[in-house]
Amino acid sequence: MPYADYTPEEVSACGEKIYQERIRAKVEAEHQGEFLVVDIETGAYEIDRDDLVATKRAIAKRPQAVLYGLRVGYPTAYQLIGMSLLAGSRVTLDVADGGTVRIDELPGTGRVS
Repeated sequence: MPYADYTPEEVSACGEKIYQERIRAKVEAEHQGEFLVVDIETGAYEIDRDDLVATKRAIAKRPQAVLYGLRVGYPTAYQLIGMSLLAGSRVTLDVADGGTVRIDELPGTGRVS
C-alpha cells in the first residue's frame, strides 16, 4: 500500500523501531508466529494468526493508518523456497498457519502432484 508521506523504507524503519523498542518484549513469548501490524504514526498494533484479519482490525480503528507488518519471532513474514520444476526439483512454500505446501514432480511423468 503506497503512502504519500512515507517511502517504503521509512515505513519499514519506523515500524521496526516501534516494534523493537515498545512492543516486542510484551508480545514475543505469547504470540510467536502470529502476525502483527503496527500503525507507525500512533504505535497502536493488532495481532492475529491471520495477517489480513490483523490488518483489517487496524484499518477499522484508524482508516488512514500507515501500517507496518511482521511475523512475531521471525525474520520475515513469509518465506518462499523453490527451484525449477523442469529440472525435477521440489518447491516448498511455508504458509501463514505453519503448514507446508509441497509440489513434487512425479518420476518419469513430467507431471506434478
